[in-house]
Amino acid sequence: MNEIIYQQTKAVVEELGEKAHLKPGNILVVGCSTSEVLGSKIGTNSSPETAKHIFDALYDYTKEHGLFLAIQCCEHLNRAIITERAAVTNAEIVNVVPQPKAGGSLATQAYAGFADPIAVEEIKADAGIDIGFTLIGMHLKKVAVPVRLENNRIGEAMIVAARTRPKFIGGIRAVYDSEIL
Repeated sequence: MNEIIYQQTKAVVEELGEKAHLKPGNILVVGCSTSEVLGSKIGTNSSPETAKHIFDALYDYTKEHGLFLAIQCCEHLNRAIITERAAVTNAEIVNVVPQPKAGGSLATQAYAGFADPIAVEEIKADAGIDIGFTLIGMHLKKVAVPVRLENNRIGEAMIVAARTRPKFIGGIRAVYDSEIL
């Protein structure tokens, strides 16, 4: 089962990376309920082992493509973010270390797996993956655009993905120009 979780996660992040046109230096935020991945109600069956396979797939992809990975904690830690210090050099760090049932299994795995992990209250990511409806929108840059993925499940959890684009400000431009995005 865990190899399947790794492969499903890899397929999701690869598809989003391609469709969102992610570039080196971009930030990818991920929220995850390992309970939902395992077919349980969110917050009821946290699984560090499942989180490890999800984290490994995400981190392998982001490192290979020069992206920064940011993992959202659960609501018990006010959806704080665990990321690498290099991703947010001027951010105000908060003092917390996530645990499987206080922060979430994926955030716990990220804190253990990153080379130089930090926790921050917020981040403005370029794209995001929500595994099991954990509500990552607060950590995306404006303007978020849904990305429909063919790979839309990891285990039993449904996937919602998004990318961001710059705001259209001023002028009379009413036509969407995909070339500038």
